[in-house]
Amino acid sequence: MPIRVNPKLVNEIERYGAEDVSKCYHCGNCSAVCPHSTQPFVFPRAPMRLLQMGFESKLQNSLEPWLCYYCGQCSEQCPRDAEPGETMMSLRRWLISRYDFTGLSRLFYRSWKAELGALLIMAVLTGVGFLLWGFTHGDIRSYDGPNAFLASSAVHIFDWTMAVVLTLFLTANCVRMWWFTVAGRKDISVPLLSYLRGVYLIPLHFFTQKRYAECGHKTSWAVHMVLMASYVTMFVLIMFFLHAVQAGPEINWNVHIFGYLATAGLIGACIVMLRARVKKDHVWSERSHASDWMFLVLLLYVSVTGILQHILHRSGLGMAANITYVCHMMGVVPMLLIEVPFSKWAHMAYRPLAMFFADLTAEALLAKEKKPSGLSSPQLAEIG
Repeated sequence: MPIRVNPKLVNEIERYGAEDVSKCYHCGNCSAVCPHSTQPFVFPRAPMRLLQMGFESKLQNSLEPWLCYYCGQCSEQCPRDAEPGETMMSLRRWLISRYDFTGLSRLFYRSWKAELGALLIMAVLTGVGFLLWGFTHGDIRSYDGPNAFLASSAVHIFDWTMAVVLTLFLTANCVRMWWFTVAGRKDISVPLLSYLRGVYLIPLHFFTQKRYAECGHKTSWAVHMVLMASYVTMFVLIMFFLHAVQAGPEINWNVHIFGYLATAGLIGACIVMLRARVKKDHVWSERSHASDWMFLVLLLYVSVTGILQHILHRSGLGMAANITYVCHMMGVVPMLLIEVPFSKWAHMAYRPLAMFFADLTAEALLAKEKKPSGLSSPQLAEIG
């Protein structure tokens, strides 16, 4: 079957942030310096070559871009300034757009105006909706109790509804990723037992990012881990302990201590990452895509407004706390329904899956190599 080539693929990937791809002459320095570049996944060299040759379907089916954590060593060692690390980041954006069946990721990554517009529209709709609900079901001067402006029970139902919608989008896109990278491949066959035996890799890589720790810049890994741990902690508190979190005005240290630590972690990590992108003092922060800024600014906004409404509530300022909480939700809803499934936050789902799929693929390829050809010794001798 002939391989279809897309001669405009380089130009397309450039719209996702790639730069100077044509400068690469495949010396292999990038792959040599990368601690994760081993057979059967050699990168960044292999994806760079596929990109230059226009092998769109091969790139779509590849896992290599997800195995790169953009520590920047490859770009530092490139003699042609081809920026292989930035290309891997751009390919991840492109892959997200391929997994997404709605086409929204493609729209957002190719147009920062479209992403920003969607975030603002979602924020306005959220604000209007919460205000209408609050004014018809409670008193804006009351934060909790029977006349609460936004009762925690109603917000809890809304949160779980969002979670279901988010899960449906992410699950559909993850299934497409699985089909492109593993199930749809004709050259390998992965038995069910291999899936069951290796499924532990998904939570392992999600919670530890252990391969990132093997990169040269330990500080980046530590900041990333603080961000992830804080986000997961806050997500668990909101989804399973919302009533305890919102109850007050007294402080429930059994619950709120985790919220304080998570908030500090989110704000601190966001500030560190934003500072790096402003100062451009790392290879990975020299070039920033619009989605990087939106993700960090939105997360910082949500963290600050979240702790502010908590302080106002504990200070007895019910009306100010309610208004701030509405502003907080105007950031939360767009972040969860737009950024998580269709933009930067989607990395949380796809990267751990990629580690799992890479392990399955490597195991299947090794088994294929060891499998007897079925030919007799004389036949093998004749072929030789």
